[in-house]
Amino acid sequence: MELEAEFTSEPFRGEGEPPAHAIRAREAADGAGLGTDFGPLGTTAHGDADAVLAALPAIARAAMDAGATRFTVQIRRPGEG
Repeated sequence: MELEAEFTSEPFRGEGEPPAHAIRAREAADGAGLGTDFGPLGTTAHGDADAVLAALPAIARAAMDAGATRFTVQIRRPGEG
């Protein structure tokens, strides 16, 4: 089964370069072998369910260690909202 995890880290910045916590979270997802779509309001990581679920703690840790004050995640099956 495939899963998508959409995550955001705060604080947000409206303009300019993305904050370090957002970049580090994406890098952790990439490092776990997940596909990623990096957007202005969040990142979507996708892949095999086991890989996505196993990577989430490292992704959250990377964001928090890089200065995030909040990390929010939604998990869904692709194509189901």
